[in-house]
Amino acid sequence: MSSKSTLIKSSTAVAGLVVLGLLAAPAFNAATSLPVEAKSSTALSPMAYAPSSFAPLVEKVRGAVVSVQVRREASDSGLSRREFYFDFPDLPGTPFDEFFKRFKRAPGSKSPHRKKRRGVAQGSGFIISADGYIVTNNHVVKGGDDITVTLDNGKKLKANTIGVDKKTDLALLKVKNGHTLPYVEFSDTEAKVGDWVVAVGNPFGLGGTVTVGVVSARGRDIGQGSYDDFLQIDAPINKGNSGGPTFNLNGKVVGINTAIFSRTGGSVGIGFAIPASQAREIITDLKQHGGVTRGWLGVAIQKVTEDIAESLNLDDDHGVLVSQVTGGSPADKAGLRTGDVILDVDGRNVRGPRDLARKIAAIRPGVEAKMSILRSGSTRELTVKIGTLSDSGGKAPATDGGQSSSTGFGLQLQPATDGKGGVMVAGVDDGSQAEEKHIAKGDRILEINNDKVNNIDDFDAAVAKAKKDGKRAILMLIQRGKTNRFVGLSLSKDGK
Repeated sequence: MSSKSTLIKSSTAVAGLVVLGLLAAPAFNAATSLPVEAKSSTALSPMAYAPSSFAPLVEKVRGAVVSVQVRREASDSGLSRREFYFDFPDLPGTPFDEFFKRFKRAPGSKSPHRKKRRGVAQGSGFIISADGYIVTNNHVVKGGDDITVTLDNGKKLKANTIGVDKKTDLALLKVKNGHTLPYVEFSDTEAKVGDWVVAVGNPFGLGGTVTVGVVSARGRDIGQGSYDDFLQIDAPINKGNSGGPTFNLNGKVVGINTAIFSRTGGSVGIGFAIPASQAREIITDLKQHGGVTRGWLGVAIQKVTEDIAESLNLDDDHGVLVSQVTGGSPADKAGLRTGDVILDVDGRNVRGPRDLARKIAAIRPGVEAKMSILRSGSTRELTVKIGTLSDSGGKAPATDGGQSSSTGFGLQLQPATDGKGGVMVAGVDDGSQAEEKHIAKGDRILEINNDKVNNIDDFDAAVAKAKKDGKRAILMLIQRGKTNRFVGLSLSKDGK
């Protein structure tokens, strides 16, 4: 067996981690527990040391923990071991690309089209209100068109996706029950390193599994995105625990289990949970708006290294160095310049690029933020009116579990930061028409229907105009490297 660690996300192997609850786990027939009545959220008395038994805590919270089963289409290429591929990645949209798509399979293959089959993924979740709102991970429900939630008493309920946030891997579901449901609450206090924690979830389809451990570390960056701020826990969690809660000894949720580090695919005592302090605000946005609105500054930044700090006569290496300012952005309008060092935001020190990204994202668009910057050896104050960052989570249609992005074409967009205009493709959803047309991360969208696109508002306005004019498709001019090409995208294919 290879000694390398793996990251399995949407069935994709990447080095480092195992994201939980993505693969269909075997189902086991377990004894059905008695119905659980809704309990109040009265906290248990804090305990400085491990209790003689965790049973009272588990009895209190387990009724609010659910198993999540997601049915979705899975691709089956039907390849034999003798089949092979030609790989010419730089030919999308060309006759050669079409040629190799048609003839990339071995002689005798019946069809170049992938077969579609139904797959089932399992994960965990927890109820946060008596009327049936449920928190889980986005990767648990991603691409799902049929979501079933199993309560602790064995009752099965259909769930709808209210909203998802891909950037933090969170999703909010809703079930209809007709009766009040037991629920739990997020903790108002930060979990500390060394605190006891109890994880409850559905590993490998074994619902109601309880494990115990401690908070091993805080603020972990596991390379999943700009907003990584994970708790590290040693309570054993496995595939199927994704989206499940980690509780403190008061029965409050301190984290949402999301990933593990493993060389075997099973728990080795290194798990990662989204902290409650981050999840609470995201879930509130999803519940109220179906999506998440984040603040936007409009700068490219880099870490202040020890050498850079020394060259700038900084006492330490906190802060971030501005390497580029987007024209017309909030930063540009506030007078921020290339070479400035952002030291703090609203009186809070900036520890690095990810810390600044989280701080700015947490500020509501339209709110003015105070920034301390270092410029030419002098400290000065700037006031910045925060803008809106385009977010790909958006409100998820009930039929696709949050797979579509805010564009409706499977495109995730972000402003161009190099001053060359257009908007940048930050990501492309699997199976979307954008993927079918070979649009890729890093492409620059310059025009829509011959109208220049200089920002995301221009993009949205051009699409809205095309719809208003009764057009069935839009024509986009896309730049990749030094090459431009046109791509047509249907306005109806994604149901928009």
